[in-house]
Amino acid sequence: MKNALFTFLMFIMTIPAYGLERDYVSRAKLTKEQEKQVIALAEKCGIKKVLKISTHNMYPSPFRGIRVQGAEQTKGREVSYQVLGMSHSVWLDPGAKPGKGDIRMGNLWAGKPYVRKQTILKVGKKEYRVGSIRDMTAEECEKILGKLLKGEYRHAPAVQGRMLEQVGWDKPSSFSRRGDLISVGFLHKAKDAGFFDLQIKMTGGEIKIEQMFQAIP
Repeated sequence: MKNALFTFLMFIMTIPAYGLERDYVSRAKLTKEQEKQVIALAEKCGIKKVLKISTHNMYPSPFRGIRVQGAEQTKGREVSYQVLGMSHSVWLDPGAKPGKGDIRMGNLWAGKPYVRKQTILKVGKKEYRVGSIRDMTAEECEKILGKLLKGEYRHAPAVQGRMLEQVGWDKPSSFSRRGDLISVGFLHKAKDAGFFDLQIKMTGGEIKIEQMFQAIP
């Protein structure tokens, strides 16, 4: 009986943490064993609890990388959590090596995690997170985001409608004001496909997109 209980407990300890979120690109999927190794390395680097593991393409190169996210701390509208970039030797240039101070475990290595902060915006019953808000209030950003999500905007002739169709309106990244222009950043609808920067003006509560810039990886 004792041996059976010990075996069961050891099994529980070796499976990934319950609730672990995964977000893998098609060319960089981790096995269960690799996930365990990623979690173990993250702990050695200072992240006590891993909530999410994601992989990404490192365009324009053929290489791929791993990103680990730690537990979140929320204070009012601000959310902060640790992020750790991790390298996998099989997904990099054959000559790639760990940097000074990096910790290595098998084919993986990583340095120190950094803290990422985001602001929570609420539109209706949904929450959205943005990484940067400058010279604006969260309430102002929510009003603009709400209109953009509903498609309540006009655009200048120079802004192509087909490009606007590629914007991930539910993926806002930044808001900033400079004079009478407001810059709003959004990710592309497709994962790892870049982002957009919209230059907009608000007149009488109406939004007009004056310019649109796209960053392609």
